[in-house]
Amino acid sequence: MAGVELLPREYGYVVLVLVFYCFINFWMTAQVGRARKKYNVSYPTLYASEADNKDAKLFNCIQRGHQNSLEMLPVFLMLMILGGIRHPVIAASLGVVYCISRIFYFDGYSTGDPQKRLSIGRYGFLALFGLIICTISCGVGMLTA
Repeated sequence: MAGVELLPREYGYVVLVLVFYCFINFWMTAQVGRARKKYNVSYPTLYASEADNKDAKLFNCIQRGHQNSLEMLPVFLMLMILGGIRHPVIAASLGVVYCISRIFYFDGYSTGDPQKRLSIGRYGFLALFGLIICTISCGVGMLTA
């Protein structure tokens, strides 16, 4: 495979973590789909109106947990892909922390109490900070090579 041999062998861990995140996203998508049925929120409505639906806050918290994960996804992908070039094992480890924190973030948000998203979910931001450092190191390393 052309170009793959230029990446460190351990970059495979980065790839596997990215696939792991895909499964987490599928799971969150399914949770939103179930919530749509349970709380009677039809497509294409993104958020339920509290005036029209007594369970709007519960549905909206579930939807918001997934939506926030989608908002953060491009940043996570970019940092993993680039930071993993120079630091594949560190990036993959931080990626696992981020993925697990996203599960807890979503699960906490899904309770209907948005503050619960941060119990363990907050550690995802530390993982992103570590990935930022890996990516900066990659960029500096490329400039000084």
